[in-house]
Amino acid sequence: MLRSLTIRDMLLIDRLELDLRPGLNVLTGETGAGKSILLDCLGFVLGWRGRADLVRQGADLGEVIAEFDLPAGHGAEAVLREAGIEAEETLILRRTVTPEGRRQAWANDRRVGAELLRNLSEHLVELHGQHDDRGLLDPKGHRALLDEFAGSAPLLAEVRAAFSALSRARRDRETAESRLQQLKAEEDFLRHAVGELDKLAPEPGEDALLDVRRRALQQAEKVREDMARAVQALSPQGAEGVLRDAQRWLEGAAERGATVFEGRLDAPLAALTRAMAELSDAQAGIDHALDALDADPSELDRVEERLFAIRAMARKHSVTADDLGLLAQDLRRRLEALDGADRDMAALEKAESTARAAHLALCAQLTALRTEAAVRLDQAMASELAPLKMERAVFRTEVRPDTPGQDGADAVAFTVATNPGAPSGPLNRIASGGELSRFLLALKVCLTEGTSGLTMIFDEIDRGVGGATADAVGRRLRRLAEEAQVLVVTHSPQVAALGAHHWRVEKRVIDERTLSTITALDPSDRVDEVARMISGDQITDAAREAARALISA
Repeated sequence: MLRSLTIRDMLLIDRLELDLRPGLNVLTGETGAGKSILLDCLGFVLGWRGRADLVRQGADLGEVIAEFDLPAGHGAEAVLREAGIEAEETLILRRTVTPEGRRQAWANDRRVGAELLRNLSEHLVELHGQHDDRGLLDPKGHRALLDEFAGSAPLLAEVRAAFSALSRARRDRETAESRLQQLKAEEDFLRHAVGELDKLAPEPGEDALLDVRRRALQQAEKVREDMARAVQALSPQGAEGVLRDAQRWLEGAAERGATVFEGRLDAPLAALTRAMAELSDAQAGIDHALDALDADPSELDRVEERLFAIRAMARKHSVTADDLGLLAQDLRRRLEALDGADRDMAALEKAESTARAAHLALCAQLTALRTEAAVRLDQAMASELAPLKMERAVFRTEVRPDTPGQDGADAVAFTVATNPGAPSGPLNRIASGGELSRFLLALKVCLTEGTSGLTMIFDEIDRGVGGATADAVGRRLRRLAEEAQVLVVTHSPQVAALGAHHWRVEKRVIDERTLSTITALDPSDRVDEVARMISGDQITDAAREAARALISA
Protein backbone atom coordinates (compact mmCIF):
# COMPACT_ATOMS: atom_id res chain seq x y z
CA MET A 1 0.00 0.00 0.00
CA LEU A 2 1.16 3.51 -0.83
CA ARG A 3 1.38 5.24 2.53
CA SER A 4 2.65 8.67 1.52
CA LEU A 5 3.92 10.70 -1.42
CA THR A 6 6.24 13.66 -0.92
CA ILE A 7 7.00 15.99 -3.84
CA ARG A 8 9.46 18.91 -3.90
CA ASP A 9 10.05 21.29 -6.82
CA MET A 10 8.51 19.15 -9.51
CA LEU A 11 6.58 20.76 -12.41
CA LEU A 12 4.03 23.11 -10.79
CA ILE A 13 4.46 21.69 -7.27
CA ASP A 14 6.85 23.32 -4.82
CA ARG A 15 6.09 21.34 -1.66
CA LEU A 16 3.52 18.60 -1.26
CA GLU A 17 3.02 15.84 1.29
CA LEU A 18 0.18 13.46 0.57
CA ASP A 19 -0.75 10.88 3.21
CA LEU A 20 -2.80 8.14 1.58
CA ARG A 21 -4.95 5.57 3.33
CA PRO A 22 -6.50 2.19 2.65
CA GLY A 23 -9.79 2.14 0.80
CA LEU A 24 -11.04 4.44 -1.96
CA ASN A 25 -8.98 7.65 -2.24
CA VAL A 26 -10.49 10.30 -4.53
CA LEU A 27 -8.68 13.21 -6.23
CA THR A 28 -10.79 15.90 -7.84
CA GLY A 29 -10.21 19.36 -9.25
CA GLU A 30 -10.72 21.56 -12.25
CA THR A 31 -9.29 20.47 -15.58
CA GLY A 32 -5.65 21.57 -15.69
CA ALA A 33 -5.37 21.91 -11.91
CA GLY A 34 -2.51 19.43 -11.80
CA LYS A 35 -4.03 16.01 -11.15
CA SER A 36 -1.99 14.49 -13.97
CA ILE A 37 1.14 16.14 -12.50
CA LEU A 38 0.61 14.10 -9.35
CA LEU A 39 0.58 10.90 -11.41
CA ASP A 40 3.63 12.05 -13.39
CA CYS A 41 5.53 12.47 -10.14
CA LEU A 42 4.47 9.06 -8.88
CA GLY A 43 5.52 7.52 -12.19
CA PHE A 44 8.87 9.30 -11.91
CA VAL A 45 9.73 7.81 -8.51
CA LEU A 46 8.65 4.39 -9.80
CA GLY A 47 11.05 4.60 -12.73
CA TRP A 48 8.39 4.88 -15.42
CA ARG A 49 9.33 6.64 -18.63
CA GLY A 50 7.67 10.03 -18.91
CA ARG A 51 8.19 13.67 -19.66
CA ALA A 52 11.68 15.16 -19.44
CA ASP A 53 10.96 18.69 -18.10
CA LEU A 54 10.17 17.68 -14.53
CA VAL A 55 12.05 20.21 -12.37
CA ARG A 56 10.03 23.26 -11.33
CA GLN A 57 11.24 26.42 -13.06
CA GLY A 58 13.86 28.18 -10.93
CA ALA A 59 14.58 25.13 -8.73
CA ASP A 60 17.98 23.41 -8.54
CA LEU A 61 16.66 19.92 -7.83
CA GLY A 62 13.36 18.05 -8.05
CA GLU A 63 12.61 15.23 -5.63
CA VAL A 64 9.87 12.64 -5.09
CA ILE A 65 9.64 10.25 -2.15
CA ALA A 66 7.13 7.39 -2.02
CA GLU A 67 6.64 5.30 1.10
CA PHE A 68 5.01 1.87 0.84
CA ASP A 69 3.88 -0.68 3.42
CA LEU A 70 5.08 -4.18 2.52
CA PRO A 71 3.12 -7.01 4.16
CA ALA A 72 4.97 -10.30 4.67
CA GLY A 73 5.38 -12.21 1.42
CA HIS A 74 4.87 -9.16 -0.78
CA GLY A 75 6.18 -9.61 -4.33
CA ALA A 76 8.55 -6.65 -3.97
CA GLU A 77 10.56 -8.55 -1.34
CA ALA A 78 11.99 -10.96 -3.93
CA VAL A 79 13.04 -8.05 -6.17
CA LEU A 80 14.79 -6.37 -3.26
CA ARG A 81 16.58 -9.55 -2.16
CA GLU A 82 17.82 -10.18 -5.69
CA ALA A 83 19.30 -6.66 -5.67
CA GLY A 84 20.98 -7.32 -2.32
CA ILE A 85 18.65 -5.01 -0.39
CA GLU A 86 17.13 -6.19 2.87
CA ALA A 87 13.33 -6.18 2.73
CA GLU A 88 11.64 -4.36 5.61
CA GLU A 89 8.05 -3.63 6.56
CA THR A 90 8.41 -0.20 4.98
CA LEU A 91 9.89 0.54 1.57
CA ILE A 92 10.98 4.11 0.87
CA LEU A 93 11.73 5.04 -2.72
CA ARG A 94 13.44 8.36 -3.38
CA ARG A 95 14.41 9.82 -6.73
CA THR A 96 15.87 13.20 -7.71
CA VAL A 97 16.42 15.03 -10.98
CA THR A 98 18.36 18.14 -11.95
CA PRO A 99 17.29 20.68 -14.58
CA GLU A 100 19.92 19.10 -16.86
CA GLY A 101 18.19 15.73 -16.54
CA ARG A 102 20.66 13.94 -14.24
CA ARG A 103 18.72 11.44 -12.11
CA GLN A 104 19.54 9.47 -9.01
CA ALA A 105 17.43 6.97 -7.08
CA TRP A 106 17.47 5.16 -3.74
CA ALA A 107 15.53 2.27 -2.24
CA ASN A 108 15.75 2.27 1.57
CA ASP A 109 18.89 4.45 1.32
CA ARG A 110 20.59 2.12 -1.18
CA ARG A 111 21.49 3.58 -4.58
CA VAL A 112 19.51 1.85 -7.33
CA GLY A 113 18.82 2.25 -11.04
CA ALA A 114 15.63 3.01 -12.89
CA GLU A 115 15.28 -0.61 -13.98
CA LEU A 116 15.05 -1.81 -10.39
CA LEU A 117 12.44 0.87 -9.68
CA ARG A 118 10.39 -0.37 -12.63
CA ASN A 119 10.72 -3.97 -11.44
CA LEU A 120 9.52 -2.92 -8.00
CA SER A 121 6.65 -0.90 -9.43
CA GLU A 122 5.20 -4.02 -11.04
CA HIS A 123 4.52 -5.31 -7.53
CA LEU A 124 3.56 -1.97 -5.96
CA VAL A 125 1.24 -0.01 -8.24
CA GLU A 126 -1.15 -0.64 -11.12
CA LEU A 127 -2.11 2.37 -13.22
CA HIS A 128 -5.25 2.15 -15.34
CA GLY A 129 -6.95 4.65 -17.56
CA GLN A 130 -9.58 4.90 -20.27
CA HIS A 131 -7.05 3.72 -22.86
CA ASP A 132 -5.23 1.18 -20.76
CA ASP A 133 -3.17 -0.68 -23.39
CA ARG A 134 -1.32 -2.94 -20.97
CA GLY A 135 -4.38 -5.05 -20.17
CA LEU A 136 -7.54 -5.09 -22.21
CA LEU A 137 -6.36 -3.50 -25.44
CA ASP A 138 -3.18 -5.55 -25.82
CA PRO A 139 -4.03 -9.14 -26.86
CA LYS A 140 -0.53 -10.18 -25.79
CA GLY A 141 -1.56 -9.57 -22.20
CA HIS A 142 -4.90 -11.41 -22.28
CA ARG A 143 -3.38 -14.82 -21.56
CA ALA A 144 -1.60 -13.43 -18.49
CA LEU A 145 -4.85 -11.87 -17.25
CA LEU A 146 -6.70 -15.16 -17.70
CA ASP A 147 -3.90 -17.02 -15.89
CA GLU A 148 -4.14 -14.52 -13.05
CA PHE A 149 -7.87 -15.20 -12.78
CA ALA A 150 -7.37 -18.98 -13.07
CA GLY A 151 -4.65 -19.07 -10.43
CA SER A 152 -2.54 -21.09 -12.83
CA ALA A 153 0.84 -19.84 -11.58
CA PRO A 154 1.95 -23.21 -10.05
CA LEU A 155 0.94 -25.19 -13.14
CA LEU A 156 2.41 -22.54 -15.44
CA ALA A 157 5.70 -22.83 -13.55
CA GLU A 158 5.65 -26.59 -14.21
CA VAL A 159 4.95 -25.98 -17.90
CA ARG A 160 7.86 -23.57 -18.13
CA ALA A 161 10.17 -26.00 -16.35
CA ALA A 162 9.07 -28.78 -18.71
CA PHE A 163 9.62 -26.54 -21.72
CA SER A 164 13.11 -25.70 -20.44
CA ALA A 165 13.82 -29.42 -20.11
CA LEU A 166 12.49 -29.98 -23.64
CA SER A 167 14.64 -27.14 -24.96
CA ARG A 168 17.72 -28.65 -23.32
CA ALA A 169 16.93 -32.08 -24.73
CA ARG A 170 16.43 -30.58 -28.19
CA ARG A 171 19.72 -28.67 -27.96
CA ASP A 172 21.53 -31.84 -26.84
CA ARG A 173 20.11 -33.79 -29.77
CA GLU A 174 20.88 -31.03 -32.28
CA THR A 175 24.42 -30.67 -30.91
CA ALA A 176 24.92 -34.43 -31.17
CA GLU A 177 23.59 -34.41 -34.74
CA SER A 178 25.95 -31.62 -35.71
CA ARG A 179 28.85 -33.43 -34.06
CA LEU A 180 27.88 -36.66 -35.82
CA GLN A 181 27.88 -34.93 -39.20
CA GLN A 182 31.35 -33.59 -38.49
CA LEU A 183 32.58 -37.03 -37.49
CA LYS A 184 31.08 -38.66 -40.55
CA ALA A 185 32.75 -36.05 -42.74
CA GLU A 186 36.15 -37.08 -41.33
CA GLU A 187 35.43 -40.81 -40.91
CA ASP A 188 37.88 -41.90 -43.64
CA PHE A 189 40.59 -39.72 -42.16
CA LEU A 190 39.93 -41.01 -38.64
CA ARG A 191 40.08 -44.67 -39.62
CA HIS A 192 43.23 -44.19 -41.72
CA ALA A 193 44.97 -42.06 -39.09
CA VAL A 194 44.08 -44.41 -36.22
CA GLY A 195 45.30 -47.37 -38.30
CA GLU A 196 48.61 -45.65 -39.02
CA LEU A 197 49.13 -44.64 -35.42
CA ASP A 198 48.17 -48.04 -34.06
CA LYS A 199 50.60 -49.69 -36.48
CA LEU A 200 53.39 -47.28 -35.54
CA ALA A 201 52.48 -47.45 -31.82
CA PRO A 202 54.83 -44.64 -30.70
CA GLU A 203 55.73 -44.49 -27.02
CA PRO A 204 56.24 -41.29 -24.98
CA GLY A 205 59.95 -40.41 -24.93
CA GLU A 206 60.76 -42.92 -27.67
CA ASP A 207 61.97 -40.19 -30.04
CA ALA A 208 64.67 -39.09 -27.60
CA LEU A 209 65.77 -42.66 -26.86
CA LEU A 210 66.01 -43.52 -30.55
CA ASP A 211 67.99 -40.36 -31.23
CA VAL A 212 70.52 -41.26 -28.51
CA ARG A 213 70.82 -44.84 -29.81
CA ARG A 214 71.23 -43.61 -33.38
CA ARG A 215 74.11 -41.34 -32.38
CA ALA A 216 75.76 -44.19 -30.50
CA LEU A 217 75.40 -46.54 -33.46
CA GLN A 218 76.73 -43.89 -35.85
CA GLN A 219 79.81 -43.48 -33.64
CA ALA A 220 80.27 -47.26 -33.46
CA GLU A 221 80.15 -47.46 -37.24
CA LYS A 222 83.01 -45.03 -37.54
CA VAL A 223 85.06 -47.03 -34.95
CA ARG A 224 84.34 -50.26 -36.81
CA GLU A 225 85.64 -48.72 -40.02
CA ASP A 226 88.92 -47.69 -38.36
CA MET A 227 89.37 -51.11 -36.79
CA ALA A 228 88.63 -52.77 -40.14
CA ARG A 229 91.43 -50.74 -41.66
CA ALA A 230 93.69 -51.87 -38.82
CA VAL A 231 92.75 -55.51 -39.45
CA GLN A 232 93.45 -55.01 -43.12
CA ALA A 233 96.86 -53.49 -42.31
CA LEU A 234 97.77 -56.44 -40.07
CA SER A 235 96.36 -59.15 -42.35
CA PRO A 236 98.43 -61.49 -44.59
CA GLN A 237 97.92 -58.92 -47.28
CA GLY A 238 99.37 -56.31 -44.97
CA ALA A 239 101.94 -56.43 -42.17
CA GLU A 240 101.65 -60.17 -41.54
CA GLY A 241 102.52 -61.00 -45.17
CA VAL A 242 105.46 -58.59 -45.19
CA LEU A 243 106.84 -60.02 -41.94
CA ARG A 244 106.49 -63.61 -43.17
CA ASP A 245 108.24 -62.69 -46.41
CA ALA A 246 111.05 -61.01 -44.41
CA GLN A 247 111.34 -64.04 -42.14
CA ARG A 248 111.47 -66.46 -45.09
CA TRP A 249 114.05 -64.35 -46.85
CA LEU A 250 116.26 -64.10 -43.77
CA GLU A 251 116.03 -67.81 -43.04
CA GLY A 252 117.10 -68.56 -46.63
CA ALA A 253 119.98 -66.12 -46.35
CA ALA A 254 121.10 -67.67 -43.03
CA GLU A 255 121.20 -71.17 -44.50
CA ARG A 256 123.09 -70.16 -47.60
CA GLY A 257 125.50 -67.82 -45.81
CA ALA A 258 126.08 -69.75 -42.59
CA THR A 259 129.85 -69.55 -42.94
CA VAL A 260 129.67 -65.97 -43.87
CA PHE A 261 127.30 -64.61 -41.15
CA GLU A 262 128.51 -66.98 -38.41
CA GLY A 263 125.20 -66.65 -36.47
CA ARG A 264 124.77 -62.94 -36.95
CA LEU A 265 121.21 -63.45 -38.35
CA ASP A 266 119.98 -65.43 -35.36
CA ALA A 267 119.05 -62.36 -33.39
CA PRO A 268 117.06 -60.72 -36.26
CA LEU A 269 115.25 -63.98 -36.91
CA ALA A 270 114.38 -64.30 -33.21
CA ALA A 271 113.03 -60.72 -33.24
CA LEU A 272 110.89 -61.47 -36.29
CA THR A 273 109.52 -64.55 -34.55
CA ARG A 274 108.64 -62.44 -31.56
CA ALA A 275 107.06 -59.76 -33.85
CA MET A 276 104.95 -62.41 -35.55
CA ALA A 277 103.73 -63.56 -32.13
CA GLU A 278 102.92 -59.95 -31.09
CA LEU A 279 101.14 -59.38 -34.40
CA SER A 280 99.02 -62.44 -33.80
CA ASP A 281 98.13 -61.11 -30.32
CA ALA A 282 97.21 -57.75 -31.87
CA GLN A 283 94.94 -59.41 -34.41
CA ALA A 284 93.24 -61.46 -31.65
CA GLY A 285 92.72 -58.31 -29.56
CA ILE A 286 91.18 -56.45 -32.48
CA ASP A 287 88.86 -59.34 -33.22
CA HIS A 288 87.77 -59.38 -29.57
CA ALA A 289 87.21 -55.62 -29.66
CA LEU A 290 85.09 -55.97 -32.81
CA ASP A 291 82.99 -58.58 -31.05
CA ALA A 292 82.43 -56.06 -28.25
CA LEU A 293 80.84 -53.69 -30.77
CA ASP A 294 77.33 -54.47 -32.01
CA ALA A 295 77.20 -57.80 -33.61
CA ASP A 296 74.18 -56.57 -35.73
CA PRO A 297 75.36 -54.02 -38.26
CA SER A 298 71.77 -53.52 -39.55
CA GLU A 299 70.51 -52.08 -36.22
CA LEU A 300 71.41 -48.54 -37.26
CA ASP A 301 69.17 -48.89 -40.30
CA ARG A 302 66.32 -50.14 -38.16
CA VAL A 303 66.75 -47.38 -35.57
CA GLU A 304 66.92 -44.66 -38.20
CA GLU A 305 63.92 -46.07 -40.04
CA ARG A 306 61.71 -45.96 -36.89
CA LEU A 307 63.05 -42.58 -35.75
CA PHE A 308 62.33 -41.04 -39.14
CA ALA A 309 58.88 -42.68 -39.26
CA ILE A 310 57.93 -41.21 -35.86
CA ARG A 311 59.13 -37.73 -36.80
CA ALA A 312 57.35 -37.88 -40.17
CA MET A 313 54.10 -38.86 -38.41
CA ALA A 314 54.53 -35.97 -35.96
CA ARG A 315 55.02 -33.49 -38.81
CA LYS A 316 52.00 -34.92 -40.64
CA HIS A 317 49.70 -34.22 -37.69
CA SER A 318 51.46 -31.03 -36.55
CA VAL A 319 52.23 -32.33 -33.07
CA THR A 320 55.37 -33.19 -31.19
CA ALA A 321 56.61 -36.77 -31.33
CA ASP A 322 55.78 -37.26 -27.63
CA ASP A 323 52.14 -36.14 -28.28
CA LEU A 324 51.50 -38.79 -30.91
CA GLY A 325 50.17 -41.14 -28.27
CA LEU A 326 47.70 -38.54 -26.99
CA LEU A 327 46.70 -37.78 -30.57
CA ALA A 328 46.03 -41.45 -31.14
CA GLN A 329 43.84 -41.58 -28.01
CA ASP A 330 41.87 -38.52 -29.13
CA LEU A 331 41.34 -39.84 -32.65
CA ARG A 332 40.37 -43.22 -31.25
CA ARG A 333 37.79 -41.60 -28.96
CA ARG A 334 36.33 -39.70 -31.88
CA LEU A 335 36.16 -42.89 -33.88
CA GLU A 336 34.52 -44.69 -30.96
CA ALA A 337 32.01 -41.82 -30.71
CA LEU A 338 31.24 -42.25 -34.38
CA ASP A 339 30.88 -46.00 -34.01
CA GLY A 340 28.51 -45.50 -31.03
CA ALA A 341 26.67 -42.52 -32.53
CA ASP A 342 23.59 -44.46 -33.59
CA ARG A 343 23.09 -45.76 -30.06
CA ASP A 344 23.69 -42.30 -28.54
CA MET A 345 21.39 -40.58 -31.05
CA ALA A 346 18.64 -43.04 -30.27
CA ALA A 347 18.98 -42.25 -26.55
CA LEU A 348 18.93 -38.49 -27.17
CA GLU A 349 15.92 -38.72 -29.48
CA LYS A 350 14.12 -40.80 -26.86
CA ALA A 351 14.97 -38.23 -24.18
CA GLU A 352 13.64 -35.41 -26.39
CA SER A 353 10.49 -37.37 -27.16
CA THR A 354 9.93 -38.03 -23.45
CA ALA A 355 10.48 -34.35 -22.59
CA ARG A 356 8.09 -33.30 -25.37
CA ALA A 357 5.42 -35.68 -24.14
CA ALA A 358 5.80 -34.38 -20.58
CA HIS A 359 5.56 -30.78 -21.78
CA LEU A 360 2.50 -31.46 -23.94
CA ALA A 361 0.80 -33.30 -21.07
CA LEU A 362 1.27 -30.29 -18.80
CA CYS A 363 0.13 -27.99 -21.62
CA ALA A 364 -3.05 -30.04 -21.89
CA GLN A 365 -3.66 -29.61 -18.15
CA LEU A 366 -3.05 -25.88 -18.49
CA THR A 367 -5.44 -25.69 -21.46
CA ALA A 368 -8.12 -27.43 -19.43
CA LEU A 369 -7.56 -25.04 -16.52
CA ARG A 370 -7.69 -22.01 -18.81
CA THR A 371 -10.80 -23.25 -20.61
CA GLU A 372 -12.61 -23.78 -17.33
CA ALA A 373 -11.42 -20.40 -16.03
CA ALA A 374 -12.52 -18.70 -19.26
CA VAL A 375 -16.09 -19.88 -18.64
CA ARG A 376 -15.97 -18.62 -15.06
CA LEU A 377 -14.45 -15.30 -16.13
CA ASP A 378 -17.17 -14.77 -18.75
CA GLN A 379 -19.82 -15.49 -16.12
CA ALA A 380 -18.16 -13.19 -13.61
CA MET A 381 -17.86 -10.43 -16.22
CA ALA A 382 -21.57 -10.78 -17.07
CA SER A 383 -22.39 -10.30 -13.38
CA GLU A 384 -20.16 -7.24 -13.16
CA LEU A 385 -21.27 -5.61 -16.42
CA ALA A 386 -24.97 -5.62 -15.53
CA PRO A 387 -24.66 -3.10 -12.66
CA LEU A 388 -22.47 -0.98 -14.93
CA LYS A 389 -25.46 -0.56 -17.30
CA MET A 390 -23.95 -2.96 -19.84
CA GLU A 391 -26.26 -5.88 -19.20
CA ARG A 392 -26.70 -6.42 -22.93
CA ALA A 393 -22.97 -6.57 -23.64
CA VAL A 394 -21.35 -9.98 -24.10
CA PHE A 395 -17.77 -10.57 -22.99
CA ARG A 396 -16.08 -13.70 -24.29
CA THR A 397 -12.72 -15.24 -23.48
CA GLU A 398 -11.47 -17.24 -26.44
CA VAL A 399 -8.91 -19.97 -25.81
CA ARG A 400 -7.47 -21.21 -29.11
CA PRO A 401 -4.69 -23.71 -29.89
CA ASP A 402 -1.28 -22.18 -30.40
CA THR A 403 2.26 -23.40 -30.92
CA PRO A 404 3.38 -25.12 -27.70
CA GLY A 405 5.92 -23.02 -25.84
CA GLN A 406 7.00 -21.93 -22.40
CA ASP A 407 3.54 -20.46 -21.65
CA GLY A 408 1.59 -23.47 -22.83
CA ALA A 409 -0.18 -24.22 -26.08
CA ASP A 410 -2.94 -21.59 -26.04
CA ALA A 411 -3.65 -18.19 -27.50
CA VAL A 412 -6.10 -16.14 -25.45
CA ALA A 413 -8.15 -13.19 -26.68
CA PHE A 414 -10.92 -11.13 -25.09
CA THR A 415 -13.76 -10.23 -27.47
CA VAL A 416 -16.96 -8.26 -26.90
CA ALA A 417 -20.29 -7.64 -28.51
CA THR A 418 -21.88 -4.50 -27.08
CA ASN A 419 -25.33 -4.96 -28.63
CA PRO A 420 -27.54 -8.03 -29.18
CA GLY A 421 -27.09 -9.53 -32.62
CA ALA A 422 -23.92 -7.51 -33.29
CA PRO A 423 -20.79 -9.44 -34.18
CA SER A 424 -18.13 -9.80 -31.52
CA GLY A 425 -14.64 -8.46 -32.03
CA PRO A 426 -11.56 -7.00 -30.35
CA LEU A 427 -12.24 -4.50 -27.60
CA ASN A 428 -10.47 -1.58 -29.25
CA ARG A 429 -12.62 -1.95 -32.38
CA ILE A 430 -16.00 -2.65 -30.82
CA ALA A 431 -16.15 -0.71 -27.56
CA SER A 432 -16.37 3.06 -27.17
CA GLY A 433 -14.24 4.99 -24.72
CA GLY A 434 -16.81 4.83 -21.92
CA GLU A 435 -17.48 1.17 -22.59
CA LEU A 436 -13.78 0.38 -22.48
CA SER A 437 -13.58 2.00 -19.07
CA ARG A 438 -16.39 -0.16 -17.76
CA PHE A 439 -15.01 -3.33 -19.30
CA LEU A 440 -11.67 -2.60 -17.64
CA LEU A 441 -13.25 -1.88 -14.29
CA ALA A 442 -15.34 -5.05 -14.41
CA LEU A 443 -12.28 -7.08 -15.32
CA LYS A 444 -10.24 -5.61 -12.45
CA VAL A 445 -13.06 -6.43 -10.03
CA CYS A 446 -13.04 -10.05 -11.27
CA LEU A 447 -9.25 -10.37 -11.18
CA THR A 448 -8.73 -8.86 -7.74
CA GLU A 449 -11.36 -10.99 -6.00
CA GLY A 450 -9.77 -12.45 -2.90
CA THR A 451 -6.52 -10.50 -3.19
CA SER A 452 -5.16 -7.84 -0.88
CA GLY A 453 -2.32 -5.38 -0.58
CA LEU A 454 -2.69 -3.89 -4.06
CA THR A 455 -2.46 -0.21 -4.91
CA MET A 456 -4.47 0.60 -8.04
CA ILE A 457 -4.71 4.00 -9.65
CA PHE A 458 -7.54 4.81 -12.05
CA ASP A 459 -7.02 7.95 -14.09
CA GLU A 460 -10.41 9.30 -15.22
CA ILE A 461 -11.70 5.81 -15.86
CA ASP A 462 -15.23 7.24 -15.56
CA ARG A 463 -14.74 9.56 -18.54
CA GLY A 464 -17.65 9.35 -20.96
CA VAL A 465 -20.21 8.08 -18.42
CA GLY A 466 -22.56 9.88 -16.09
CA GLY A 467 -25.70 9.55 -14.00
CA ALA A 468 -26.59 6.05 -12.89
CA THR A 469 -23.71 4.58 -14.89
CA ALA A 470 -21.20 6.81 -13.12
CA ASP A 471 -22.75 5.78 -9.79
CA ALA A 472 -22.32 2.12 -10.79
CA VAL A 473 -18.69 2.79 -11.71
CA GLY A 474 -18.11 4.41 -8.33
CA ARG A 475 -19.68 1.51 -6.47
CA ARG A 476 -17.48 -0.97 -8.30
CA LEU A 477 -14.44 1.13 -7.41
CA ARG A 478 -15.51 1.14 -3.79
CA ARG A 479 -15.92 -2.63 -3.95
CA LEU A 480 -12.39 -2.92 -5.31
CA ALA A 481 -11.16 -0.73 -2.46
CA GLU A 482 -12.52 -3.17 0.12
CA GLU A 483 -9.57 -5.47 -0.61
CA ALA A 484 -7.08 -3.03 -2.13
CA GLN A 485 -5.98 0.56 -1.94
CA VAL A 486 -7.58 2.48 -4.81
CA LEU A 487 -6.68 6.01 -5.95
CA VAL A 488 -9.09 7.57 -8.42
CA VAL A 489 -8.68 10.76 -10.43
CA THR A 490 -12.22 11.71 -11.38
CA HIS A 491 -14.52 14.45 -12.70
CA SER A 492 -17.64 12.52 -11.75
CA PRO A 493 -19.53 13.69 -8.63
CA GLN A 494 -21.13 10.24 -8.31
CA VAL A 495 -17.68 8.62 -8.08
CA ALA A 496 -16.22 11.32 -5.83
CA ALA A 497 -19.14 11.00 -3.40
CA LEU A 498 -18.34 7.32 -2.82
CA GLY A 499 -14.73 7.91 -1.79
CA ALA A 500 -13.57 7.14 1.74
CA HIS A 501 -10.91 9.88 1.53
CA HIS A 502 -11.09 12.97 -0.64
CA TRP A 503 -8.43 15.44 -1.84
CA ARG A 504 -8.90 18.51 -3.99
CA VAL A 505 -6.19 19.59 -6.46
CA GLU A 506 -6.06 23.32 -7.19
CA LYS A 507 -3.92 25.63 -9.26
CA ARG A 508 -3.01 28.92 -7.56
CA VAL A 509 -0.84 31.94 -8.37
CA ILE A 510 1.42 32.78 -5.42
CA ASP A 511 4.00 35.55 -5.71
CA GLU A 512 3.50 35.54 -9.48
CA ARG A 513 4.21 31.82 -9.60
CA THR A 514 1.63 29.27 -10.70
CA LEU A 515 1.58 26.33 -8.30
CA SER A 516 -0.53 23.22 -7.86
CA THR A 517 -1.64 22.40 -4.35
CA ILE A 518 -3.56 19.50 -2.89
CA THR A 519 -5.83 19.71 0.13
CA ALA A 520 -7.39 16.96 2.21
CA LEU A 521 -11.10 17.75 2.53
CA ASP A 522 -13.06 17.58 5.75
CA PRO A 523 -16.76 16.61 5.54
CA SER A 524 -18.05 20.16 4.91
CA ASP A 525 -15.38 20.94 2.33
CA ARG A 526 -16.15 17.66 0.67
CA VAL A 527 -19.81 18.61 0.29
CA ASP A 528 -18.77 21.86 -1.38
CA GLU A 529 -16.37 20.06 -3.74
CA VAL A 530 -18.99 17.52 -4.85
CA ALA A 531 -21.50 20.37 -5.22
CA ARG A 532 -19.00 22.22 -7.43
CA MET A 533 -18.65 19.12 -9.56
CA ILE A 534 -22.44 19.05 -9.91
CA SER A 535 -23.22 22.72 -10.58
CA GLY A 536 -19.95 24.32 -11.64
CA ASP A 537 -18.42 27.51 -10.24
CA GLN A 538 -21.70 28.74 -8.71
CA ILE A 539 -22.40 26.38 -5.83
CA THR A 540 -26.11 26.51 -5.03
CA ASP A 541 -27.96 25.21 -2.02
CA ALA A 542 -29.63 22.71 -4.29
CA ALA A 543 -26.23 21.51 -5.42
CA ARG A 544 -25.14 21.12 -1.80
CA GLU A 545 -28.25 19.11 -0.99
CA ALA A 546 -27.61 16.92 -4.01
CA ALA A 547 -23.99 16.48 -2.88
CA ARG A 548 -25.09 15.48 0.62
CA ALA A 549 -27.50 13.00 -0.86
CA LEU A 550 -24.79 11.46 -3.02
CA ILE A 551 -22.33 11.24 -0.13
CA SER A 552 -24.82 9.69 2.27
CA ALA A 553 -26.30 7.27 -0.30
